[in-house]
Amino acid sequence: MIPGQRADTQKRTNKRRFQKKTIMRRLIPCLVTAFFILQGIALAEDFQVAVAANFTSPATDIAAAFEKETGDKPVLSFGSTGNFRTQIQNGAPFTALLAADAKTPEELEKEGLGIPGTRFTYAQGALVLWSSKEGYVDADAKVLTDNKFRFIAVANPELAPYGFAAHEYLKKLGLLPGIESKVVTGNNITDTFHSAQSGNADLGLIAWSQVCKDNKLTGGSVYHVPASDYSPILQDAVLLKQGADSKPAKAFLEYLKGDVAKGIILSYGYTLP
Repeated sequence: MIPGQRADTQKRTNKRRFQKKTIMRRLIPCLVTAFFILQGIALAEDFQVAVAANFTSPATDIAAAFEKETGDKPVLSFGSTGNFRTQIQNGAPFTALLAADAKTPEELEKEGLGIPGTRFTYAQGALVLWSSKEGYVDADAKVLTDNKFRFIAVANPELAPYGFAAHEYLKKLGLLPGIESKVVTGNNITDTFHSAQSGNADLGLIAWSQVCKDNKLTGGSVYHVPASDYSPILQDAVLLKQGADSKPAKAFLEYLKGDVAKGIILSYGYTLP
């Protein structure tokens, strides 16, 4: 190879080496960033949480805030506390339960399905008499005692704590025997609300949280059932056996005790323990 050709070859070789080094210098930071992103994705975790139907809206808001802050996603299932208990006893993969009562989490703990020391009251609910019709429910609930309505929606008292509270209230008024043919029973408080919302039932004994935002009525007409007319609706949460080793599930229950969650809970008309 003559000297001129050798020099040209060396120049081309050096140029290729320089281009490779430039590409690597640009590529390495991208690879490092991608590595940490993938690590974050791998570390993020979805976990199953059973939530009492009355707590649907606040739980959805709380879960979204938690996921935004931590990257972990609570996958929420909504239903009646009684049905969830049966599912948990049959091995459902829930890591935590947000019940509509205090009794169910306590019993699950006694059965070895709830982790001792994790149970706490996250909210206290309120029962209301509601109609989707403006002005239909009066300030003294005479629409109920006058017995001129067609149907009233009430949750199943054996499955839903709000249904149990509703039956306590109706019994205290001495109304239940006379209106049993008018009672439309929902499997949970969401079914009960939908019956009243759709007009299939003129009235519904439901959770205040279902018809309020920022503690104000969102539509229809309402009567707040006196708290003295039914047993306190203390809603407890508990970490379940399936979630014993789940750090995100534990963190979510702790988040439920924090200021962000408390603010959301209060905005939906609950009181705090």
